[in-house]
This record gives sequence, structure tokens and C-alpha cells, in this order.
Amino acid sequence: MSTTLDHAGTTPAPTASEPSRTSDLLVGLVRIALGWVLLWAGLDKVFGLGWPTEREASVLEGNSPTEGYLTFGLNPDGPAHDLLSGWAGNPVVDVLYLAGTLGAGLALMLGVVIRIAALGGGVLMVMLWFSALPLEHNPFFDQHLFYALIAVVVAVSPAGRQLGLGRWWSGTPLVRKAPWLA
Repeated sequence: MSTTLDHAGTTPAPTASEPSRTSDLLVGLVRIALGWVLLWAGLDKVFGLGWPTEREASVLEGNSPTEGYLTFGLNPDGPAHDLLSGWAGNPVVDVLYLAGTLGAGLALMLGVVIRIAALGGGVLMVMLWFSALPLEHNPFFDQHLFYALIAVVVAVSPAGRQLGLGRWWSGTPLVRKAPWLA
């Protein structure tokens, strides 16, 4: 945003078509926060950092990152139980989960490949919301839908341009040829 002085010598307020630096910074912080939520989930599963995955339950110890949740975490009375419990420990599901958490989380934290990372993270959050139905504390809305909503905001905003590598990434020949990678 360029700053120009009007005829009275004062700086005019930003217009609706000119987003403010403050809102850009806030969306950048929200992007980083969502990235950390996803990245931490993957790191904890891989290394067993104790938040909540213990070391002996980690991927490095030969365990599945999805088996515990899909076996014991699904509500047996919920619509997702019969659909998802059979996926527990499936290597393809494990790889997709880790790619979604680690890959999307890292991309969001760095500010690159924002649209794909945010939408992928949002889909993961909607799946986690669905797997928790019926919800315990609210008839419809929980933190997973909140994160999914944040992911949509991040995906449609210039969130990678603030507090990250998004400006540089957008200028690379690859992204100039394929802008959807921004």
C-alpha cells in the first residue's frame, strides 16, 4: 500500500479496495497459527512429543499415526464410526494424514502454496469434525469447523504475503506460470 498525501497534506484512510496493513498482518498471524496447529499434530505423531502422543506410540517407534484415533477416538454412536474405523492403520491413510498435517502445516507457516495447504487443512478439519459427531458440547459447531473456516479465509486472502515467504514465492517462475500454486 503506498502512502500519498491529499491536497490538505494529510494521509487519507485506506479505502475498501485498499486493504490495511493491520488486517494483512492479522491474516498472516492467523495463517501461521493454523499452520502451527497442523504442523504440531504431525510432529507429535511422528516424534511422540507427549502432547498427546507418547514416545512409545510415535511413528518413529513403528506405530500408525491414525490407528489410535480411528480405533478408540470415534464415537461408536456417530455416523463416522462405521465409515472410518476400518481405515485405522491403513498405510495410505497414514501417509495422507501426515502429508496433510506436516505438509500443509509447514507450507502455511512459511507462507507458500497457501491455497492448496489451507484448503487441504480445511478438508482435514471438516473430516475431524465429522468424525466427532454427535458433538459433546455443542449441537453443531466445534473447533474443527472454526479451523476449517479460518482455512477458507486464509485460502482466499493474500495471507502468504505477510510474515512469510509468499512475496518471494509468488514471484518465482513456477508460480508465475501456475498462479494457483501461490
